[in-house]
Formats: sequence, C-alpha cells, structure tokens
Amino acid sequence: MPDSTGAVAPVLPEVRPIASAPLVSAPFATAMEEIGREHPDVVVLSADLSKYTDVAPFARAFPDRFFQVGMAEQNMMGIAGGLAKTAFTPVAVTYAVFATRRAGEQVQMALATSGHTSAVIAAFLPGLTTPFRATHQATDDLAIMRAVPGMTVIDPMDATELAESIKAAITAGGPVYLRAQRGDVPAILAPPSGFVIGRSVLLRDGGDAGIIGTGLGSQWAIEAAERLAASGVQAAVLHVPTIKPLDSEAIAGFAARFPAVTTVENHSVIGALGSAVCEVVAGAGIACRVSRRGVPDRWAPAGPLDYLRRSLGLDAESLATAVAASAGGR
Repeated sequence: MPDSTGAVAPVLPEVRPIASAPLVSAPFATAMEEIGREHPDVVVLSADLSKYTDVAPFARAFPDRFFQVGMAEQNMMGIAGGLAKTAFTPVAVTYAVFATRRAGEQVQMALATSGHTSAVIAAFLPGLTTPFRATHQATDDLAIMRAVPGMTVIDPMDATELAESIKAAITAGGPVYLRAQRGDVPAILAPPSGFVIGRSVLLRDGGDAGIIGTGLGSQWAIEAAERLAASGVQAAVLHVPTIKPLDSEAIAGFAARFPAVTTVENHSVIGALGSAVCEVVAGAGIACRVSRRGVPDRWAPAGPLDYLRRSLGLDAESLATAVAASAGGR
C-alpha cells in the first residue's frame, strides 16, 4: 500500500514480542529428523557431544547414518571430508569453539578446499551462550569462518530460522558453517520465515534510527527498538542471518537511509557483522557512520547471559541508549 508520498511500505514478517515468544523444544533435533527422512545421503557426526547438541534423536532414528567419533574434533572433520567426497552430505556437530579453533585446519583443508563439496558444520554454544569463559565462548568463530574461501556462514536468530536454515544448508552445494542453539529456543519469527541463504530481512521499520543485527544480536536489536519506541523513537531493524554471502545491496540501501547505523552481534566487534557492514558502507561510498556493538576486544567474563549482556553493554537499555546517541539523540 503506497503512503502519502507514493512510496510502497515494506512487507514486514510477523515478529513476536521477545518476552512472549513461544519456546520451541530442540528445533535443531526436529529439523534434522525431517532432513534424515527426506535426504538419505545425509549423515551426522558427533565428537562425544550428542547429548548436548540435540542430535541424539537423529542417532536413534537413523543409527546407520550416525557416527560417534569421540573427543576428536580434528578427526571428525577429516572423516566428514571423506564422506563428502563419496556422495554423502555430512553434518558435523560440535561446539563452535572446537570446530573453529581446535579443528580449524581440518575444516579448511578437508571440507573447504574442494570447492563445491557439500558439508555442514553445526556449531553450538555460539558467542556468549554459555556460563563458561573463553574456553567455550565462540566470540571469534564468524570472523574465522568468514575468511575461509567458499564458506557459507549463517547465524540464525531464533527457532524458526534455525530449522529453516539447516534445511537450506543441506542443499547449499558447498561447505556451510551454521550457528545452532540447543534446548528450548524462542520462536520470534512466525513460521515460515521464508529464510533464503544470502538474503536479509527487515524486521521492523522506522525513520529515526537504524539497527543491523545477526543471530541473537537481532533479538537484542528488537528489544532495543521496542524500548526506543516507548520513548517515541522509531528504529528500523535489519536482520542479516547470512554473514557470507552477504546481502550487500540490502545493507547499503538500509544504511543510506540514516546518518548513522548501529550493528549488534553476539560476537566480537572485529571481523564479523560490524566489520562486514563497514566494508559495505565504505565500498559504496555511503555517508553513514557505523557504530559496532558486540563483544569488545577482550575476553568476556563468565556468567549467565543476562549478566554478560549487562557487563558488555549489550542489554536492551544500554543498546537503546547507544542507538539514540549514535542517531544524534533523536
């Protein structure tokens, strides 16, 4: 429907309020069972973490297509590479820190150098979603995987998008790194979300400020926008679930609307969404200032997610204040 200026308003997806969003139990597990029935070439590998990465249901349903390799992530990636080269589509499941740090070389050499070999790395405990410290906090994984040639990198924001993105990853036709969440996951987006690899989604529109998020950062961006709206500031929120390939056109168009945008991510401010947005804005010659919000250039403390967010200025109040300040106090 055109507005008074003749412009066509964007069609926004149904975004449920964060506080009242329904919880979906083990969306990754459910999606993998569906994938197993539809794709007989899909096999799953676990490095002694099947209980903690929601793949036990797949193992029970398809025992001949599940491989428990033990506490040997490097070996798991090598096995996945071999399976990928023999007409299987392996899904290697582990914690994000183990996939990108401990098995980083095997991911690149066994899975990524062959170009179009289909393989998926499902990485759990992304960013700050763990009470442990640096040993389990994957705050650099997106930056690492984004630098791997030919690697698709996905950071879903909720249960709906997680289920849809893992299904898309299976048929992507190359190596995919996908951040996953376990257990009960909120469904912020009403299904189906229409997830497409490489496409961004405008979650909320507004003309006073611009926020760009990915993964849990998009949830935090919505919280900040809701807080700002209560004080009369209408912030637009662009969700970028695919860090690579990047929806540069949508990001550039969004940034061009505002004198400043704020990026929000469950990751270091170095090398992932914030850096990618800066690259797009600079490359397009857009006169827009980019303020990056995420984990600063230091190791994060240990503790519950709410505590970590407050400690790092990623809670809704801190983000709303930062967005308002970046937008010139409007």
